[in-house]
Amino acid sequence: MGQFWIKMYSYYYSRFNHRDYVRGLNNYGLTCCINALLQSFSATPELLELLEKYHPAENERNKVPMKLKNTLCAMRKDQKHHSPHRDFIDCLHHHSIHRMHLTRFIQHDADEIFHSILNLTQKQMIDKDLAEEIRKVYEIKVETQVMCKECGHIEKTPNSLYSLPLAIREGDNTLESCVQSFTQQEPLRSGNECYCDWCMKKQPTTHQLKLVSLPSVLCIHLKRFRNYGNTRKLNDRVTFPETLNMNIFNGQSENAKEFYSLYGVIVHLGSAFSGHYTAFIRDTPDQNWFYADDSSVRQATWKDVQETYEGRMTAYLLLYRKMSESASG
Repeated sequence: MGQFWIKMYSYYYSRFNHRDYVRGLNNYGLTCCINALLQSFSATPELLELLEKYHPAENERNKVPMKLKNTLCAMRKDQKHHSPHRDFIDCLHHHSIHRMHLTRFIQHDADEIFHSILNLTQKQMIDKDLAEEIRKVYEIKVETQVMCKECGHIEKTPNSLYSLPLAIREGDNTLESCVQSFTQQEPLRSGNECYCDWCMKKQPTTHQLKLVSLPSVLCIHLKRFRNYGNTRKLNDRVTFPETLNMNIFNGQSENAKEFYSLYGVIVHLGSAFSGHYTAFIRDTPDQNWFYADDSSVRQATWKDVQETYEGRMTAYLLLYRKMSESASG
């Protein structure tokens, strides 16, 4: 890793006492999903720096953004207290009443909760400029392109995501093959023709997703749960690198010549109906891996992380941080 990158993150991590951030969190009624996500948020100085600037109004103090800020601060400063997140969990539970469905004692999906936390943060922050900065940390810009096979006219629809949803196939997968499937052009099935503004009638079309831009923190969702009449989990092999060369996106993104470094892996253990979430977190600048399973934390290795490629203990969310091009060597 380049010296510039090391110095930059030494600055971030010294400010947030980052060498002490991996600490255990008690489980309060199937909250392992939230615990694992909090470990990833605590390991994201881009988010921590923005939350440090957040000074809420009086009516914001009992809402998700403030509770998240307080929790992450307590996780880093009070190593003996294993319940710094209790108020945050209670706050999420309160908002489950308001259509967010973050209820206790129910198994939740990590990607859905990840989106819910970020969406609630956006919605409840009065400082919309700061909320926008937080959104940009994770925002993936994509474009849906529907092309008329008769005249070639392309209808483009912009969209944004907090995580890149990659379907996996039965058998061996690589992260690159999953990305290629995500951006592959596909014809719509017969009977699903779309109206073409140029032809003035419904025509056979193709559908394709294009990546427009990638954020400083890239969250990748490996979609292991499938519904074949009933939901089941795919435990098939998906390999992923510690350093991600963005050329795997075939130059579709403006960031195609940049590199990303893996710093967090949210892991799912078990089946679709009986599961448990844990997290691998990498310390920076020392580059040490740690494994957090609720209140239990131990040091780990890259080999340990690689064991989540397949099986009942499988990687579910991958968190990559953008590196400078010179830092990849």
